[in-house]
Amino acid sequence: MQPLSGIKVLDFTTLLPGPLAGLILAEAGADVTKVERPEGEEIRRYAPRWGAESIQFSLLNRGKKSVTVDLKDKAALSRIEPLIAESDVLIEQFRPGVMARLGLDYDTVRKIRPNIVYCSITGYGQHGPKAYVAGHDLNYIAETGLLSLSFGNTGKTVVPPALIADIGGGTMPTVINILLALLRRNASGEGAYIDIAMADTMFTYAWWALGLGNALGDWPGNGDAMLTGGSPRYQIFPTRDGRFVAVAALEQKFWNTLCDLVGLEERLRDDSVDPEATTGALRAIIGNRAAEEWRQVFDGQDCATNVIRTLDEAVRDPHFLERGLFDYVLENDQGKRIPAMPVPVAPQFRGDRTDAKTAPALGADDEGGTAG
Repeated sequence: MQPLSGIKVLDFTTLLPGPLAGLILAEAGADVTKVERPEGEEIRRYAPRWGAESIQFSLLNRGKKSVTVDLKDKAALSRIEPLIAESDVLIEQFRPGVMARLGLDYDTVRKIRPNIVYCSITGYGQHGPKAYVAGHDLNYIAETGLLSLSFGNTGKTVVPPALIADIGGGTMPTVINILLALLRRNASGEGAYIDIAMADTMFTYAWWALGLGNALGDWPGNGDAMLTGGSPRYQIFPTRDGRFVAVAALEQKFWNTLCDLVGLEERLRDDSVDPEATTGALRAIIGNRAAEEWRQVFDGQDCATNVIRTLDEAVRDPHFLERGLFDYVLENDQGKRIPAMPVPVAPQFRGDRTDAKTAPALGADDEGGTAG
């Protein structure tokens, strides 16, 4: 039995933060029903298509149900009440005040289901001067100062490779707090209202910079701190053939091994004397050989250094294959199969690896609908 078997989730969210949270709950056994407008959420229509739906929608909504409701039609809201009455969790991702205008705010919903766990996901939270400000992931990491710690330079700015605020500030806190609320409900019978602001958790990601700034008054700038490019021990260096090496040899034992492996001059090994000179020397050394040569040098060595893999290379890595990250199966309406989305749910809680699941067709679980 999966840990969330029997838990029913009503999901009003779209795009990434809420749908991924719903996916994680579904992968742990919850019964998740998406509530969509009659034309469906916009991500269904994204490119590229994979069968009838977009690949993004399919990945994020594996194993869920779908019902369609025009939330602006007051008469249609009567269709929602029976779903609320049997739900344990409700997740929404509208701007503050929207659910109240629709007649679906927490105070109204808990009259139908008193012990419901109701979670709202927004950029800046339900209150505060920025509560109604529009934004996306890049805006939230910019507004909280996280992006200022490493973004390249005026000649070549760098957009982060991950949606840190959407997933790290939206999805993960949503799942954590829903599980905490359910745990408390098991003990007390009490429901909860949870206000998730994606921007808030960005300060958690800046933990080391906050320590330096608050305790010492030494606020890190762009790329000048130990973990953002200010140290030769934590750095990215280009190879001769246009690939890159990731050096994370922070501990002295790793640093000593790395210096020996690359043949760094003795006078430059104490990087506290002239960090820029040490960094420059490493850049020249690593830039003198191809990535595959460096891979052979670093593989099997205790130096916290490796060649940066492409994503295509990484998904074929025997280590990740052995751990079963890509064993779970997503199937589309045409019977085609690909690996399902890897999620941070332990295998013993996730269910059968061989059980192919689909994303729901729009309205598949409407009264009289046919499951997709």
